[in-house]
Order: sequence, then C-alpha cells, then structure tokens
Amino acid sequence: MWKIHNKLLIYLLWIMEIRLVSSFTSAMLCGRIPGLTLGQRQLCSEMPDALIALGEGQQRGAHECQHQFRGHRWNCSEVWQRNVFAHVIPIASREAAYTYAIASAGAAYAVTAACASGNISMCGCDVRHKTAPPPEPWKWGGCSADVEFGMRYTRKFTDARELERDARTLMNLHNNRVGRTLIKKLLRTDCKCHGVSGSCVMKTCWKSLPPFRLVGDKLMQKYHKAKTVQAVRGKRGLRLVLSRKKHLAAQKPTLVGPKRLELVYLAASPNYCERSIQTGTLGTTGRICNRTGHGPQSCDLLCCGRGHNTQHIERSEQCRCQFRWCCQVECEQCDESYEEFTCK
Repeated sequence: MWKIHNKLLIYLLWIMEIRLVSSFTSAMLCGRIPGLTLGQRQLCSEMPDALIALGEGQQRGAHECQHQFRGHRWNCSEVWQRNVFAHVIPIASREAAYTYAIASAGAAYAVTAACASGNISMCGCDVRHKTAPPPEPWKWGGCSADVEFGMRYTRKFTDARELERDARTLMNLHNNRVGRTLIKKLLRTDCKCHGVSGSCVMKTCWKSLPPFRLVGDKLMQKYHKAKTVQAVRGKRGLRLVLSRKKHLAAQKPTLVGPKRLELVYLAASPNYCERSIQTGTLGTTGRICNRTGHGPQSCDLLCCGRGHNTQHIERSEQCRCQFRWCCQVECEQCDESYEEFTCK
C-alpha cells in the first residue's frame, strides 16, 4: 500500500513541478514584453496563449485604422509603431477615440476567433444557445463564437492600462467599450441546410463573427458623429457628460452623458499639417496626393496649401505573360510613364 501512496505522491509532485515551471516560464515571457502594466502582466501569466490573440487583434485594428484613414492628413501610420500594447495617441482627439475603439474591437475579435479555433485553453464555442425562436425549422449547432468571453477578457486586459482616474482615462474606457460591444452587436447567424438534394428541411445555425472591415466601417461612421465631452465630478466621482454649446452656457445646466455606442473625445483635433512630437503627428510633407481629385487625398487639402511637387516616372515591367508547353513562361516588356505628385 505504501508503494501506491508513494507513486501517487511522486505523480502529484511531478504535476506541481510542471505547473510551477510553466508558471515561471509564462512570468518570464510576460515580464519581457514592453508596455504592459502590472495588471496586464498578471493576466498574461495566467493565460499566455490569449496574449498571442491580443497581439494579433491589436495589429488587425492598426491595419484597419490605416485603411480607413488612407488619404487623410492623419493616416494612422504612426500608431503602435513602437509598442503594441501601450497608449497610442497623446492628444484626446476624435482620432484617438477611433484608435482606442478599433484596437479594443480588434482584440475582442481576435480572442473570440481564437476561442472558436481552440487556440486558447480556457475557452471554446458558445454553448448557451439551446433552442431557436419558432416558427423557423432550425436549431442551434456548429461552433458559435463565444463573444462574451472575448469581450470579458479584452475588457480586463485593455482597461488594465488605464491607471489614472482622470478625464482621459474615462474617455479611453468609454471608447474601449464601444469597440468591443460593437463586435457583439454585429454578430451574424450562419446556417447550413440538411435534407435530400439540399431541400433544407432542417437548418443548423450558429453565431459567427462579421468581416472585420464591417467593424471598421461602422466605427468610421461613429467617428464622424463623435461627441465632445467633459468630465464633471458628482456624488459618485468623476464622469463624462456632453459638452454644452457656448450660447447655452449661461442657462441652467443639464448634464447628459454620452450614449453607450457613441465615440467621445475631449479636445479638438490639430490640423495634422506639420510634424509635431507633442501631438504625435508626422505632417504631410512627402505624402502622395491626387492633383485632380476633390476628396481628402487631393493635393489642395492634403498639402495644406503648401503646394506639391511633380515627378515624372518611367518604369519597365513584364506584361502579357503566356504559358508555353511544357515549362516556360514568355512575357513582353512594357514601358509605363506617369506623373506622381507629392506634398511640399
């Protein structure tokens, strides 16, 4: 009997040793990642596999931000260049509002997708869907996206960097919530038919993530409708309220908070024309512009009245390639000539 007890004890010690080594390794890895707060390092140590998804989500958000603002004076090109998980824009502008929202949305999106793919050990598919609303002949099945876990973990991680309790922190927390909540609102229902010859006698349906481009588009609409807010102190501490217009300032104040899915900002945006370390902008010098266009990428708007340079470019490249039997590709050489316009 004592041999059995000894074997069991050795087995338990072995399991404990593995867990201690794993915990130590996770702590070492998380300790080397720059920009993490103490709370974020703790979350990283508890679930290191989720940090990979978070990093991918932040990058997804960065790429979408750059796509949405391509051609604008501020084009999101400097965001997250130095540090994936740190604060990204020093000035509390509407661009900062969009940036925090898209980063939070990207993180929630990536963590939810990683759960459904089995890449995070502590989550999986959402099994809460039991029955479908009548009268449609379908039932829940497949692997529904566990967006609740994605939102919950993302909230813990992204909000953990907001250490100060000031107006900027409240702004960031609000916009973080807008981003991750939008993922849940945009979930779609996908279905697969079951029946003879595709008759669809029965459908199996599940909740899936939307295309992330749709998330970026929706947040861009909210960016254009973003609300200016200010912080006021009440009985429950500091909170955000909508800024009042100057001609109403003398009237009796009515403090109204922003809606849950509205982007908010505290300060007006700079013009982003000139390079500024203080505001974190690169300026528009050297940016390619459209001389004949009228949108944000036109030379008139993008170059801020400084004018533009014209460069004549000639380029040769292979074209009209054809496959020859068996193993040869023949191409012609095409010459291209065009003008490129860049801001002075």
